[in-house]
Amino acid sequence: MSGLRTIQYSALFGNIFVTAASQRLLKGLHLIMANHFSALKRARQTEKRTTHNRSNTSTLRTQIRGLRETLAGKDKAAAEAKFRETVAVIDKAIQKGVIHKNTAARYKSRLSARLQKMA
Repeated sequence: MSGLRTIQYSALFGNIFVTAASQRLLKGLHLIMANHFSALKRARQTEKRTTHNRSNTSTLRTQIRGLRETLAGKDKAAAEAKFRETVAVIDKAIQKGVIHKNTAARYKSRLSARLQKMA
């Protein structure tokens, strides 16, 4: 089950595995327990995707925050190096579907403008 915590339930159609996230979503499992294997699989996939998306979003936000802190300082050479790293992370975020390409272009444009004002 690729590292996810699972609990095995015996249902009408055999053994069904439920993840911790789907347990939280289903609020106790006695009221709205999904009976179909596909619904449980969907819950597992959602949990995995949510974890990846949170991680990628956090990486992006941390990198942008670091660049803004560097821009607040007076070292232009360090800011330019940090800007190149940040642009690479922003481009990777586009590929992973974390942000839209127009949003990324706006981020890069505004950060570049702030970098140019440092002169």
